[in-house]
Amino acid sequence: MHTTFPIDTDGPGLTEFTGAVAGWLPRDTGLLTLFVRHTSCSILIQENADPEVQTDLRAFFARLVPPTTDASMAYLTHTYEGPDDMPGHIKAALLPTSLQIPVVDGQMQLGTWQGIYLFEHRDRPHTRQVAAMFMA
Repeated sequence: MHTTFPIDTDGPGLTEFTGAVAGWLPRDTGLLTLFVRHTSCSILIQENADPEVQTDLRAFFARLVPPTTDASMAYLTHTYEGPDDMPGHIKAALLPTSLQIPVVDGQMQLGTWQGIYLFEHRDRPHTRQVAAMFMA
């Protein structure tokens, strides 16, 4: 069983889509695989109770990998798609682009405070595609 989830982002930051995935799963036991089909965003399992976690993650990665307009990034050559593009590729290389989640009787085995997020690394809004496959 497979599908694709379109995830609309508002620019850089984390967008939770746990509910969409949970609503799609059958009442079965197996393994869920999620794969983001882009090279400048990531998918994560992260805390979904305190929104400051998402704020701090975004701030940390913005500081770790600033845009190409920052003097510390002057060595980058892939700049023609904008100052956020190559940094987006670097962040996606550092973070997961796929996840595997065990499912028991239709319930993802996430922890109490865990949610599934798309982490947008580009500055403008995008519609991203996350491919999902469930195997019982």
